[in-house]
Amino acid sequence: MQDPSRPITGYPAAPNGFPPPQYGAAYPYVAPPPQQQPYRYQNQYRPASSRPFMRRFLSAMIISFVVMGVVILVLWLVLRPRFPVFRVESLSLSKFSTASNSSSSITGTWNARFAVYNPNKKMSISYDVVESGLFYGSELISKTRLPPFKQGKRNQTVLNAAFSAVDSYVDRRVVNGINGDRARGSVSFNVEVEARVQFRAGGWRVRSRWLRVWCQSLAVGLSSNSSGSGNLIGAPRDCRVAL
Repeated sequence: MQDPSRPITGYPAAPNGFPPPQYGAAYPYVAPPPQQQPYRYQNQYRPASSRPFMRRFLSAMIISFVVMGVVILVLWLVLRPRFPVFRVESLSLSKFSTASNSSSSITGTWNARFAVYNPNKKMSISYDVVESGLFYGSELISKTRLPPFKQGKRNQTVLNAAFSAVDSYVDRRVVNGINGDRARGSVSFNVEVEARVQFRAGGWRVRSRWLRVWCQSLAVGLSSNSSGSGNLIGAPRDCRVAL
């Protein structure tokens, strides 16, 4: 029996189920893996001194745009701008003829008279780059340019447009259609007006927009036996207006 006070030498006792170590062999058991220290990320990047300034600048710009948009929306709702009213008062035609021999063509002079009304109580309207076109169906016959003009609040303006065509080429189906309509006593034309407009109220003004006016089915009395002259049949016609 060993003396308990004597120090223990040799290998430690083998774990249960393992054979005892042989004499002279190295330590046979696997050492516990070393404990890894958690990696501590060290931020080496230091933001430039201009970054806070850029953030403040961008925030100020966004706030300014939002405030400006709200102000414009409130003014728009308060002023309530309305589209101008276009009406064709008269449309006359003279020296009208068609040809359908070697090349189909059309000749004539048209004079249109518009009444333009600004229904706004608080806003004036300025018209710039005003153009007008005369159509048969969707076929353009003649185009002209009109002088710019301005309208005060609840103001009405008379606008005259003259169109002409001299042996102007058109598709053969247009000539056939006109001749067919003429045999029935009238020919219908369409007139378009386009203008760059701007609404103004005192020192406040809206950016320029393109205004499109479409006046459809303007029947001109014109028989096959007439001398090529005719006028608008019936009452003045209202036109469709859109931005």
